Amino acid sequence: MTAHDPPEKTSPTEVTSSASLWRHHDFRQLWMGDTVSVFGVQFVSFAMPLIAVQLLHADAFEMGVLSTLESLAFLLIALPAGAWVDRMRKKHVLISGDVLRALVLLSIPAAWLLGALSFVHLCIVAALVGIITVFFDVANQSYLPEIVTGDRIAEGNGKLQASQQTANVIGPSAAAGLVALIGSPLTVGITSVCMGLSSLFVSRIRHREQAPSPTSRQPLLKEIRAGLAFAFSHSLLVRIVACTGTSNFSSSAIFALSTLYILRTLDQPQAVLGLVLSISAAGGFLGALAAPALQRIVGEGRTISLSALAGGLTFLNLPLASVLPPVPTLTVGGFLLSASVVVYNITQVSFRQRLCPKPLLGRMNASIRFLVWGPMPIGAFLGGVFGHSIGIVETLWVFAALAIVASLPVLLSPLTVMRTLPGALNLLEDGTRDGDEPDGRDRSGDCDPRQD
Repeated sequence: MTAHDPPEKTSPTEVTSSASLWRHHDFRQLWMGDTVSVFGVQFVSFAMPLIAVQLLHADAFEMGVLSTLESLAFLLIALPAGAWVDRMRKKHVLISGDVLRALVLLSIPAAWLLGALSFVHLCIVAALVGIITVFFDVANQSYLPEIVTGDRIAEGNGKLQASQQTANVIGPSAAAGLVALIGSPLTVGITSVCMGLSSLFVSRIRHREQAPSPTSRQPLLKEIRAGLAFAFSHSLLVRIVACTGTSNFSSSAIFALSTLYILRTLDQPQAVLGLVLSISAAGGFLGALAAPALQRIVGEGRTISLSALAGGLTFLNLPLASVLPPVPTLTVGGFLLSASVVVYNITQVSFRQRLCPKPLLGRMNASIRFLVWGPMPIGAFLGGVFGHSIGIVETLWVFAALAIVASLPVLLSPLTVMRTLPGALNLLEDGTRDGDEPDGRDRSGDCDPRQD
């Protein structure tokens, strides 16, 4: 902002409903911080597996262990993290998360320069970054509704996803170039710079969150139960959680082996890995742009069901690359997979964000992250075990088939015939619906599906 910019309000209703969110100062800062952070994540996501495979000579089991540690914290601490985040200002959580991750990641190039880098060190860094990321991601998903109004959440998510997918397209190729130029350990160091810039942009957000009153706090276990109760408060959410959790379980097993598979089993050069990741991410960019139109034309519910099925089918591209030309199979399949996943994510995340009351957002997002990301370390570990025992290609076939099965909870549900999804639930303090049974499950049915 320049000295000549007019003062801007700190309310989420800062711009009119017809104005672009690009005119919203706080959204611009959030978007810039998120974008530069995603570039950093792309660099470290590309470089760390290369460090393990090329410099530390990790095998399939060790790659499974490394991938497990990256997401293990979501299984272990996501639920209390959500309650803690709801007790804090989310902006402060985001800034602290970026700074702490930057410092932890800097230990990798430092250890490499000192000749002390080991696989154990890499695992410790992965675990620590995973713990910090739990708090960061819960706050990040809960922060957008703080600064924009409910009717702009889908637009905001679409813009964030579009920029993230742009970074996903450019990031792997840029990371491959950096690795070739300065090596994979120093490429991880670039991530620290990106996260530092992200914390700077977020610190410029003017919206002042109202700090939760300590007197209104409930016991931690009761607050955790409130988040879980919301996750099970609507049968549509239950189906979405079942689909997403099963899909993440399968994909984690697949992605834990993907770098090893492409570089060793398919004997492709490092540049091809970067190319496959970049072209795949271009599909995600297309999905981010197409999601709003698909929701209008096909309907929100159908968009969730169809994108889940398409995402499951396109996981077959990885094992098929062992019998078909690998580069076109991986790139075309990856492009379609990313497009499907991003459309699915934009639609279902926007649905649950507008469904949930703001005071419960942190606990809701943490509870759903626990349910859908909790299976990821288990899947990654089993992927490593299976890959080591029955072979990498055979393991990819098993978990790709499971990824297709993961779409059934939403495909065989009222979502398939619903154009418009419900907008809000009337919840009690414990997260259950007014009039519901104590377990929080909706006994009255989903809602009236709107059919063509």
